[in-house]
Amino acid sequence: MLDSLAENSRVVIAGAGNLATCLGEALCSVGVVPQAVWSRSEASASQLAAKLGCPHTTCIQSLPDADIVITAVSDDALPMVARELAGRYSDALLVHTAGSVPMKLWAEASANRYGVFYPMQTFSKGKSVDFSRLGIFLEACDERGLLQLEALARRLTTMLYRATSEQRAYLHIAAVFACNFSNAMYRMAAELLEKEGLPFEVMLPLIDETAAKLHNLSPADAQTGPAARGDKEILSRQSAMLGGVSRDVYDLVSEYISKKTEKE
Repeated sequence: MLDSLAENSRVVIAGAGNLATCLGEALCSVGVVPQAVWSRSEASASQLAAKLGCPHTTCIQSLPDADIVITAVSDDALPMVARELAGRYSDALLVHTAGSVPMKLWAEASANRYGVFYPMQTFSKGKSVDFSRLGIFLEACDERGLLQLEALARRLTTMLYRATSEQRAYLHIAAVFACNFSNAMYRMAAELLEKEGLPFEVMLPLIDETAAKLHNLSPADAQTGPAARGDKEILSRQSAMLGGVSRDVYDLVSEYISKKTEKE
């Protein structure tokens, strides 16, 4: 029954940013066209609605009825938007997509039915995402809500996980290390290469191979480099070549790798 409900779920998307755009496109690709898109920005709402082939509005009270309202806005804006959505919907399942925001935010906003629909991935409007290859982490105020979210998420991927707010908070921290911090390292590498007149593109095969190895090896087994080898001469020389924050990061991460390698 719930699977059947998911096939006919009336979904509204609150938000028009990176995640809202990618998720909306993914839902449309499996036949779940949103009833409407909401954003405080008329330009953003109309642009995403045009892509998805649905109406848009900048007024939450004007949103159509829905079974599930997926909220994808900034963490700072979420409390206010949650209160407004709770005032508009009494029966719809209201969910947010934030990794670090606990589910209780909805209870604090006086929502009746609520949960979390967290697809763990980095999203950009200009880059489509294959949802079938990523995990979606779900939480709801009751079993009925969880089953409803699972039925919808199953349209996108087979990798569904139930996760509490605490588990999801640690999951998000892990994602920050794996994604955001890694990208910051790429930026540091790009800046170093630029100073020497070398293109960042020379790093791409190395980056691709490093990521590919993790499909078969654990991060511990895949670790290489001077810190893993205990090559103190190279560590000292390379640290001296750097300055400021780059040197601090180099020294701190090298120390972490050295200590972990020693224990293993």
